[in-house]
Formats: sequence, structure tokens, C-alpha cells
Amino acid sequence: MAFDVEAIRAQFPILARQVHGKPLIYLDTAASAQKPDAVLDAMMSLARTSYANVHRGLYTLANETTQAYENARETVARFINAEPSEIVWTKSATEAVNLVADTFGRSLKAGDEIVLSEMEHHANIVPWHFLRERYGVVLKFIPVTDDGRLDLAAYEGLLSERTRMVAVTHMSNVLGTVNDVRRIVDLAHAAGALTLIDGCQGVVHTKVDVKALDADFYVFSGHKLYGPTGIGVLYGKAERLAALPPYQGGGEMIASVSLTEIRYADPPHRFEAGTPAILEAVGLGAAIDWLNAIDRDAAFAHEHALYQRVVDQLDGVNGVRILGTAPSKGAVLSFVVEGAHAHDVAQVLDRYGVAVRAGTHCAEPLMTRFGVTSSARASFALYNTEAEADAFVNALAKARSFFS
Repeated sequence: MAFDVEAIRAQFPILARQVHGKPLIYLDTAASAQKPDAVLDAMMSLARTSYANVHRGLYTLANETTQAYENARETVARFINAEPSEIVWTKSATEAVNLVADTFGRSLKAGDEIVLSEMEHHANIVPWHFLRERYGVVLKFIPVTDDGRLDLAAYEGLLSERTRMVAVTHMSNVLGTVNDVRRIVDLAHAAGALTLIDGCQGVVHTKVDVKALDADFYVFSGHKLYGPTGIGVLYGKAERLAALPPYQGGGEMIASVSLTEIRYADPPHRFEAGTPAILEAVGLGAAIDWLNAIDRDAAFAHEHALYQRVVDQLDGVNGVRILGTAPSKGAVLSFVVEGAHAHDVAQVLDRYGVAVRAGTHCAEPLMTRFGVTSSARASFALYNTEAEADAFVNALAKARSFFS
């Protein structure tokens, strides 16, 4: 069955608007995806008809809201082949990484090693730098090849008896590279290290099975997965979560409190202090239900076809440099226009209704690796069309001529 992009687009009200008198062409899904009616309706319905705080309440509204909230946890668990008790709600993927780094890091000593990569988002670099500053932990970085792949031979050489954690991205938010996570995890485990995978892009553009990947921790955010902002997910193997101390203190994360003693709740609630993002969790559950009703393989093929359509049209074009050409990469196109700053390129494209990201993409080490200070990025989603891909290429041609 052919992928019906127009039927998909009809479910995203924002895509009908115009920008500067031109139809909106939204190519910034890697930063934040637009939301379908199913997500907006689920959140509004709960807020209008059945909202209350979750857990602890015994009246009807509280029970209904708690059920919807925990149903969303179960939906996320099924989506990545985990158990509900292994799903911790966070406010973002960034908080999820910080939670693991902070709690796991308390057991580390000076000289212990964390292995990251040069293609990581700052959210998977800065929390580990905190451990370097606080405890004297050593950070090592897997190098990136010229075509945008991780050098796995070099990675093997970085592992040692002092390696405690390997934290890498599933799919680069700049290069679109989809990493061989299972091999990375296997090598880390053979060295006695734990693993954390940043799945913010991977969970959108691949089917994720955390049991098959065997990662100890896997994190992602709701807003890149067609869900709302303010909600993130930390998956952790049951035994790994059980071994971590609490991250924050407050209501819900305790079993009991006295003036002299605290007993902590079991995971996942041990890590969910305070009133959570209730509507947002339900919205993420709705986003996943919506995605599950779509042929995701067809959607992936559609996204990649758009990416390839643009790359083919840019092949041989002078003055445009594409960052990352690894095989089987995701539908993310980062590029540099000769003689122009990425911010200026993005502003010119905006005049034609084309929305792209510009800057370092929270990946300064990767920018340094490729010898640039910034880049523009077009990221393709299941709601983009061939006509939009062509319009982007035409707008980019006008931008190039503007700066030439």
C-alpha cells in the first residue's frame, strides 16, 4: 500500500498555515515535531473532563487520571519492548541523562572512565563533564570518520578495565548516522561497563527494541516523537534502576518518611518526585498510539526518499557542503553554504516559507571535527512531501545566489 502523505498531513492543523505569504514547509522535526490532532485532542479531553492529580487520590477524577497516566507508561513500555516498571517519566531526555549521570556517578572514583563520542548532543556530554569536574572521572571520545560514522576500531581501543559507562547516540541529530548500537553495547559489556543510549532521534526513525539492543539505559523525549514538550523517558533495566539512589526528593518517591528515617519507593516511582507532567505523559501515549496505527516501515521509506531526492538534486552543486554521508543514515541533511553563515541561510529560506534549523545543533565538538562553526539542517518527517523537498532545493538555490 502506498504511503498516503496527504492523509497524514490532514491530521496536523499547523501545516495549513502560511509564512510570509508562502505555504509553511516545516523541515525542523529533528528539533521538535509538530503534533497531530490525536495528541492535541487527548490532552485537551483529559484537561476538560477528567483532570486531577495522580496517585494518592481516591475519588473518581483522580482514579481516572491516574489510570490514563499509567496507561501511557504501559504504552511507552510496549513501544520499546520494555516492562512498565522499567519506564521512568522525566521532563526531557536531557533530564533522563542527568538522572543517570548524577546517580550512577556517585559511585565513581578519580580515574574511572566514561566513553562518549564526538557526535554527541551536548545533553549527552555536559552531564558527564560534571563527573569529571566533581570526581576526577576521565572522559574519552570515540572519533568520527570523514563520512560521519563512529570509528568502532578506535572505540575498542578506548575501552579499558577502568571504563564504567559508554554513552552514545543511537542516531546523530546532525549527521543522521544510525550507529551500530548492539555492537557498541556488546563491546562495552565485555569490558565490564554499562551503557546509555541517547534515542531522541533513533526512536523516531527506527523501530526500537531495548531487549534486542541490550542497552542498560535508553532515553528519549516526547516532543520529537510527535508528542508534547515537557515529557521524556528513561528506560533502565530493572536491576540497573534498582541499584541507583534517588535523584530528587519529594512526594511520590518515598515509601515512608519519619523525623529520623526515609525509606525510598521502588523504581520507577523512586525517580519521580513531585507532581509529574500528567497531561504531557498522556499526550505522549496518544502520539505512540497514533504512530502505531501507521505503517512505520513505509513512513521510514518515505522520509528517506525525500532526503535522497534532495541530495540527488544537490549533487555537484558548487558552494554547498553536506555533512555526513554514512550509508543507511536517517533523513537529516546538515549543510554549509560557502560564504554564508548558517543563521543567514536559515533567515533567507524562511522568506520562502522554509523552516530549517541553524547553528551548532548543540553539538559543538562535532562542528569542530568537521571544521565549521555552524551549519543549517533540514530534517524530513512523515508529513513532508516531494513538492516540499523540491521547494526547499529551489529556495536554497535562491539563497546561494543571494550570497554569491
